[in-house]
Amino acid sequence: MTNLTLSISSELKEMMENFPEINWSEVARDSIKKKIAQLNFLKGFRIDSEISPEDALNLGREISELLLDRYKSE
Repeated sequence: MTNLTLSISSELKEMMENFPEINWSEVARDSIKKKIAQLNFLKGFRIDSEISPEDALNLGREISELLLDRYKSE
C-alpha cells in the first residue's frame, strides 16, 4: 500500500481528535474512492453526451435555480 500525506488545518485536527475511535485514514480512503466513482461516471456521461459545454452550463444553472426555489419554499 502507498502512503499519502495530507495537510489539514489545526482546527480540523482538533475536531477529529474529538472522535479518537474513528479511523480517519479509512474515512479519507472512502471519500477518495467515492469521488473517483463520481468523476468516472461524469466522464462517461460527457463522452456519450451530445450537448455542448454551454448547454451543460445552462442546464446546471437551471437546476440550481429550481433547487433554490424548492428549498426556499420548504
